Amino acid sequence: MAPATSKPHLVTLILLTSVAVMSLNIFLPSLGGIAEEFGVSYTLVALSISAFLLVSAVLQLIMGPLSDRYGRRPVLLVGLVVFVIASLGCALSQDVWAFLGFRMLQGGVVSGMVLGRAIVRDVYAPQEAAKRIAQIGAAMALAPLIAPLVGGILDSLFGWRSVFYLLALSGAAVFVLCWADLGETNQLKQASFAAQFRAYPEVLRSGSFWAYSGVLVFSLGGFYAYLAGAPLVGEEIFDLSTATVGLMMGATAVGFLMGNLVTTRLGARFGSLRLILWGRWLSMLGCLLAALLMALGLLHPGVMFAGAVALGLGNGLTLPGANVGVMSVAPHLAGSASGLSGAVGVVIGAVLTPLVSTLVAGENGAEMLMLSMAACGALALLSAWKVAQLERQSA
Repeated sequence: MAPATSKPHLVTLILLTSVAVMSLNIFLPSLGGIAEEFGVSYTLVALSISAFLLVSAVLQLIMGPLSDRYGRRPVLLVGLVVFVIASLGCALSQDVWAFLGFRMLQGGVVSGMVLGRAIVRDVYAPQEAAKRIAQIGAAMALAPLIAPLVGGILDSLFGWRSVFYLLALSGAAVFVLCWADLGETNQLKQASFAAQFRAYPEVLRSGSFWAYSGVLVFSLGGFYAYLAGAPLVGEEIFDLSTATVGLMMGATAVGFLMGNLVTTRLGARFGSLRLILWGRWLSMLGCLLAALLMALGLLHPGVMFAGAVALGLGNGLTLPGANVGVMSVAPHLAGSASGLSGAVGVVIGAVLTPLVSTLVAGENGAEMLMLSMAACGALALLSAWKVAQLERQSA
């Protein structure tokens, strides 16, 4: 067992978060095959995506407070056990309802994402924590690029069930790694749930918490808008193949990787708030420029790709500092703050997905997609300005 207060290695946190990200999209190439085997519609099987997100949102609200009360380590390990069992359940399911039920239980892996951020905040000072979160983000940006490719290869060679066996194996491996390397990092546990919930309004009443949350939510909102609209725009307007659309979907991850690398290099020199503001301007202006070029007649998939890269780059500059800012409002409730902001982000994503899908359905869909992403960027920029105002007032 890890020492009671051991600081985990960075690779442990990277793998922990990557499994959580990978579980969302590794099986997407298998949706058609799953629907065919169970004899149901593609739409029904696709509920495995929205149901997973819904459960993730609820669990983020629960796991954060639980980790503040009982510690990060036990909640994290239990979440990984649930994930491994649920992954095996998906692989062994004999009907679609069992599959969907176990798929929802896979949401237990969200503990890795929520508590990974809280653990970083526990063991590092705010400026250093932003750098570490950026390093984790740079590494995990590869997960959404590689996971669908791996899933597609496994599906074609061994069938869709092999994808979930891989997830179970990955979850078990990370469980062992966390058991050995990750000690308890929460040294400010609440005495009881009653004490915790008496302190919780400290977060809810904080203007800084909601301002930082606005930055996070609307930055991620632009990403969700791209996920919702890019496949339809790519196929219907640009007449791209599904394989090419899949590559285009990785555009935000490419930008996000670059943004996180910049943050790790320049964060200490310029400060988190300045990078947040730069990121918000870059995302908004990049998407606006792409929309303008398309409206002027340069209707080309490369323009959409460039806009998506700008969005990802801006998010890479923004999210590390914003995540630390959310959790720094009340360090003794870092898990709760991380979970609440994450849950709000997922809910906003669930609202944006059908809205953007509707907006991009017309002949001007490409321009509407970029404008939707720019609108999210503008709201995130307003939130960043509010953060700056509050910090000036408290200085």
